[in-house]
Amino acid sequence: MALFPGVIAHDDPNAEIYPRSLGPSAQHLLGTTAFGQDMFAQVVWGTRPVLLIALLAGLGATLIAMLVGVSSAFLGGAWDGVLGLVTDVLLVIPLFPLLIIIGSYLHGAGTTVLIAVIILTSWSYTARQVRAQALSLRNRDFLNAARVRGERSLYIIVAEIIPTMTSLLVAAFLTNALYAVLFSASLQFIGLGNPGVTSWGTMLYWAENAEAFQTGQALWIIVPGLCIVALGSAFALLNYAFDEIGNPALRPVRSMRGKRVKRAG
Repeated sequence: MALFPGVIAHDDPNAEIYPRSLGPSAQHLLGTTAFGQDMFAQVVWGTRPVLLIALLAGLGATLIAMLVGVSSAFLGGAWDGVLGLVTDVLLVIPLFPLLIIIGSYLHGAGTTVLIAVIILTSWSYTARQVRAQALSLRNRDFLNAARVRGERSLYIIVAEIIPTMTSLLVAAFLTNALYAVLFSASLQFIGLGNPGVTSWGTMLYWAENAEAFQTGQALWIIVPGLCIVALGSAFALLNYAFDEIGNPALRPVRSMRGKRVKRAG
């Protein structure tokens, strides 16, 4: 849907050319909005900015957290103190109220600005996790061997430490992507995004302004809300799956369950 929205929905999502507040029909699968826009087209075309925010914000936050966490654990000393202080400051500040304050100053900001704001404010928790994992690896034999060979700190961080944390980083990316979806949709719903961008969050914003429930247009709110829930659930389930794959402690549990099923059979 995000890659080829025009193949799925042929109508212009912003065109106000249809009769207003129509119910579902063969021509308009979800009906039309109070402004005469095709609701199905808005849902389909609104997928792209939501996934764009999720993927880019999740990737950006994970990369910053990875660099800060690993550098803090490996370099230690003053670097650890400064980077840990910055991380702790962001951790104690409630994230969503902070996003609301920033969004109020950037009222009507586009998708790029929204992605940048989420990246810069949501990396701290992941950085703390990465730092804890990197601290457990700092005195391993393969790292001591790299130091004896005279490898640079940057090489050790990039080539030796980070590849051993792949499962943690993948899980962190999926978690950050999940929160990016929820935060961006929430900001757009309360009017702090760009209402001219077609996305699930702005659909909720316009539906609330048009009193969709009171005027019998419940699908205008229910459908984008369910899409947000489904996408968030997908990221959460993928997170659990990668955690089970990458966490050795969960493997015996899975094998024991399989043995019990075989015995019961």
